[in-house]
Amino acid sequence: MSESGRYPLISLSEVLVQDKEYITELEPRLYPKLSVKLYGRGVVLNDPADGATVRMKRHQLAKPGQIILSEIWAKKGAIGTVPEEGAGALVTSHFFLFDIDESKLLRPYIGWLLAANYFEPMLGEKARGTTGYAAIRPKQFLGCKIPLPPLDEQRRIVARIEELTALIEEARGLRAAAKQDTGKLAQAALRDTFENLCDEVKETKPFSDIVSEILNGMSKRIWVDPPEGVASLNIRNITQQDFSIASCRRILFDSERHTKYLTQLGDLLICNVNGSPRLVGAIAVFPGASEQVVIDHNITRVRLKSEIIPEFIVYHLREPTTRVAIEARFGTTAGQSYLPQRKLVTLPLSIPPLSEQRHIVAYLDDLQAQVDALTALQEATQAELDALLPAVLDRAFRGKL
Repeated sequence: MSESGRYPLISLSEVLVQDKEYITELEPRLYPKLSVKLYGRGVVLNDPADGATVRMKRHQLAKPGQIILSEIWAKKGAIGTVPEEGAGALVTSHFFLFDIDESKLLRPYIGWLLAANYFEPMLGEKARGTTGYAAIRPKQFLGCKIPLPPLDEQRRIVARIEELTALIEEARGLRAAAKQDTGKLAQAALRDTFENLCDEVKETKPFSDIVSEILNGMSKRIWVDPPEGVASLNIRNITQQDFSIASCRRILFDSERHTKYLTQLGDLLICNVNGSPRLVGAIAVFPGASEQVVIDHNITRVRLKSEIIPEFIVYHLREPTTRVAIEARFGTTAGQSYLPQRKLVTLPLSIPPLSEQRHIVAYLDDLQAQVDALTALQEATQAELDALLPAVLDRAFRGKL
């Protein structure tokens, strides 16, 4: 953040005083402890410490409203204000506490300076020591300069920042609600499409009736470094819809043992095991590749009969009602959920004629394209919102707010 502006620059030593009150003996009780987040993200309570087991010989007890600075990580913005719930928190000798002269400096004013991570650039230059232990001492921190307007102007700045912050948070809330509504709209359209289909297609078929081949991926393989071996697809490729060869790990390929695991254009790839149940049953159509690609053990590969469009089955398995039926077939082992092949093939599906499959896929593809465009716009809006507060703070402390 720029230090230029119409406010005078003063050293922190003029408005902060280091708290040098230390204790050497602790009571045999639990003391609250503080965690000072990096990059000006604040101070929160951490796991308490038992005074009977603490080995360090010199400590401090924090007071609400004090500035706390991490000796090691202040260079990365680990500075903040002790919250009310931090009263009496145990502070080790790797942290420093400072009292604020509130006749010159308002707590909320320096609080916003800290939230802006104002001091990181200065302290990054001042840090001394090895790379991993480049420390900041109190004298270096107190030598940092801040723009300091009169108290009335500080109050005005704080009020204005809080007003604009409230508006930004309101916009974030509206954006989050819009994103949720977009997801609900897409799911509702998917559900309605297949509910109407079920009314038209009176008989369901088990998944096995539309499959020409089904195979779980290989479990025994030898990883090799690119460009050796062949690319191996895993769950991340499915969930991120990223089938680029560069994103795949590679295995040593044995043509006699591994040929059956090769994929081809139009194969359905289904995640069959994962620690997150939400990801089990994730599905994608393999788009083909310029070289050989195999499937890992956490993927079930399905090849469909010629009268079935793969993209239609993808939408069918993502539809909420079908998803419930999939989850009802899950098993669990060693803390992971899995979808057994023998249960997957019993999944009931509504399969219309080929022409109707094409119509449904075209409709849902168009809807997905609209959702993707809206999502991209929302992500751009999120980036703009993320940039707003830093911009507001920069203008505030340069006297332009």
